[in-house]
Amino acid sequence: MEDRLSRALGIDVPIVLGPFGGLSSVELTSAVSEHGGLGSYGLYGYDAHQIAETAARLRDATARPFALNLWLPTGDEVEPGQVDLTAAGAAVASFFSELEIDEPALPSRFLPGVDEQLDAVMAAAPAVLSVVFGVPGAGVIDAAHARGIRVVAGATTVAEAVALEAADVDAIVASGAEAAGHRVSFLAPAEHSLVGTFALVPQVVDAVGVPVIAAGGIADRRGVAAAFALGAAGVQVGTAFLRTRQSAASEDHRTAIAGATDVTSVLTRAMSGRLSRGIPNRAMRTIEAAAAADPAAIAPFPAQNWLTGRFRAEAGRRGIGDLQSLWAGQAAGLATRDDAADVFAELAAGLPSV
Repeated sequence: MEDRLSRALGIDVPIVLGPFGGLSSVELTSAVSEHGGLGSYGLYGYDAHQIAETAARLRDATARPFALNLWLPTGDEVEPGQVDLTAAGAAVASFFSELEIDEPALPSRFLPGVDEQLDAVMAAAPAVLSVVFGVPGAGVIDAAHARGIRVVAGATTVAEAVALEAADVDAIVASGAEAAGHRVSFLAPAEHSLVGTFALVPQVVDAVGVPVIAAGGIADRRGVAAAFALGAAGVQVGTAFLRTRQSAASEDHRTAIAGATDVTSVLTRAMSGRLSRGIPNRAMRTIEAAAAADPAAIAPFPAQNWLTGRFRAEAGRRGIGDLQSLWAGQAAGLATRDDAADVFAELAAGLPSV
């Protein structure tokens, strides 16, 4: 299928895998690329060595184009010496006791620096650099283009899309409020940027000239057909692929997606300190109850994400879904397939004929 997005990104089929920060797998990313779409791998928290290693593993798995995804800093991130985790730690102390693990000491830094990550991605030279939570600097985009790397960025409002086009990105992901995981807003608070996919996509298409990729609430051929009817040049799909056995989601997470309905997922800051969509569980409810009494029970990002990540990782190893982040979108009830090839075929059946 030759179309605008295929030409812009060098792919055959305008289907993009959502980049799962913390839940990406080489197997799923390469599978989507091998089928002709754009496999994406989320690099949240990865340092330069991990990025180089991941890119090498992806190249061993596929010769087709893939995207590496980074989170840009928004300016409100806190460093270890800037935050008091007393209340947040007390809210989750029972989980560390339950798992019989020590409460963690503060690290020297919560996350690698974005410059370190960008340098590593440039050295790895994937077909696509995708970013969320902001506008890449002109130097970043110029450097990417000089290396033959296309740049794709996420927007949750029309204003964000316009800002991204002005920066010379190659394509824009219009991410509706139905989508799983973090709301990637950057011009206004996420709570003020909750535009649904059906309203967002056509308005972004009207406002920009670069290809628009629709994301949020798309899990089968009907969602794909609707996205193209709204003017999108491609689709990005997360939850439907997250349920498959090729993803890095735990069995508990996949089971939770399989049992979800249209009203199951909620928006919360409990697990990371930033607004995200996922399936409620004991961890989320406990933290939110503590925050209702003391807002400091949810630390700012990325401190809260680091803190809960200490017990979430152990819970994942032990198969305790109640203590994990169960990211899922509002179309989780349509995520009925457990093999990536089957999901891709179902989505491709909704593409317009040429």
